[in-house]
Amino acid sequence: MKFQGIINARDLGGISVGGKTIRPGRLLRTAHLSDATDDDIRTLSEEYRLKRIFDFRSVVEAEGQPDRPVPGAEHIFLPTLDLEAEKRSGDAVPEGTFLDLPKHIARLSFMDIFKRKARDLYPSLVLSEFSQLQYASFLNLILETPEGAVLWHCSQGKDRTGMGAAYILGALGADRETIVADFDASNTVYRPLVDKLCLKVEALGGGEEEKDVIRAFMGVSVRNFCSTLDLIDREWGSLQGYLTGLLGLTSADFQTLRERYLF
Repeated sequence: MKFQGIINARDLGGISVGGKTIRPGRLLRTAHLSDATDDDIRTLSEEYRLKRIFDFRSVVEAEGQPDRPVPGAEHIFLPTLDLEAEKRSGDAVPEGTFLDLPKHIARLSFMDIFKRKARDLYPSLVLSEFSQLQYASFLNLILETPEGAVLWHCSQGKDRTGMGAAYILGALGADRETIVADFDASNTVYRPLVDKLCLKVEALGGGEEEKDVIRAFMGVSVRNFCSTLDLIDREWGSLQGYLTGLLGLTSADFQTLRERYLF
């Protein structure tokens, strides 16, 4: 899945799930579409027949880097982070910080609030009722899109997007190894930047704790993600238990998704 101006883009098609394979060209995950070229837009519209775009970013992120429209595709705004709850708890940072994070993250990695956020992001997406409602809407709207492709993204297409992909793969019956491998694939894209910023942290006197912040914010933390899957298993028995108990999917929904997207 090659685009000129859309980074961290991949098609879940071709992934093996329970002896079957996900159909190519139907389930797409990417970073933002602000820098998409005309050819990228044409590919999404004409080759993938894209029907719906799910944007998991905050209002500030979306306004700072607005998605280019794709003909024939509905753009649906579903911010998955409960920023108001962060503000009420006193654990918020200015949203504009995230618009140019590579410029600032080396120094921010020394701050306790960023160390907490690096550790707590994935559990918060699972445990927050606000996030649960947004991801439930995401899955229900996919169920209501029988034809063409759907695409979901956040800013970098890795954390919030990765959690959405995990839910879809879980609903399709993928095992843990497959879900973690898809999540970890974002590190291939972002590793050069992560390595560069880790060197900058070292030059500032930082150690592994600060570099973990870089890895979590600029790549993905597989360790934190696996810990979050463990949390789901402890509290709901399995990822499918979470999808039914918290996000409202039914056995019939699982069957619909598997019939549509597996062959």
